[in-house]
Amino acid sequence: MHTIYCDGSDTPENMVREAISRGMKKIGFSGHSYTSFDPHVCMTPENIDEYKSEINRLKIKYKSEIEILCGIEQDYFSDFPAENYDFVIGSLHYVTCDGEYIAVDHTFQHFEDAVKKFDNDVYSLTENYFATVADVVNKTGADIIGHFDLISKFNDGNKFFDENNPRYIKATEKALDVLLKTGKPFEINTGAMSRGYKKVPYPSKRILEYIAAHGGSVILSSDSHRKETLMYKFEECEKLANSLGLKIVTL
Repeated sequence: MHTIYCDGSDTPENMVREAISRGMKKIGFSGHSYTSFDPHVCMTPENIDEYKSEINRLKIKYKSEIEILCGIEQDYFSDFPAENYDFVIGSLHYVTCDGEYIAVDHTFQHFEDAVKKFDNDVYSLTENYFATVADVVNKTGADIIGHFDLISKFNDGNKFFDENNPRYIKATEKALDVLLKTGKPFEINTGAMSRGYKKVPYPSKRILEYIAAHGGSVILSSDSHRKETLMYKFEECEKLANSLGLKIVTL
């Protein structure tokens, strides 16, 4: 859940009230960690303490109605450590090339520009991305692995690359083999679905099958940036997870 403290559109209290109205019993906020090279989508050094204070205020105010956790979505390249939170989602939104941070999920144009930076070899870009994702738990201390294949955000219909290409499959499975050893759950994340970018959640079904086959677990996340998308498509994702024999965990 993201709020006005980063790139969300609702206050934390509005999100809490919406969650209560939907009968939710436990929720977790996960403001975007500070990245100095791309400050417009994240919390700032100045408002991080205010964010924590507001969530703690809501914990007390609504304690008889709902349990509230104060978390953070810690980007791999964040400038600040993820300290004093109830939970940490570890994620990656950028790749680096020649010392430049390149976002993989901002816009279609940003993604096209990223491919050009990698000499128009999109699989080189995806290999770079997954090689970094493999280290996300180690780097961020994550309790949850966020949107593992975020790099596919703009790839519905294989627009930019074939997700069954051997190079792509090898890169994903190499990263999965490292992350599965941590025992941390992977998000089944519906954020790109609710915003109209994808028809299926992260990770893809093929990746979820690999996680299931190797004893991994998942946690449902709507990655909500507005109150209307809380629990978006959770029933559909729960059915998918169950059909694959995946263990769904909660914090």
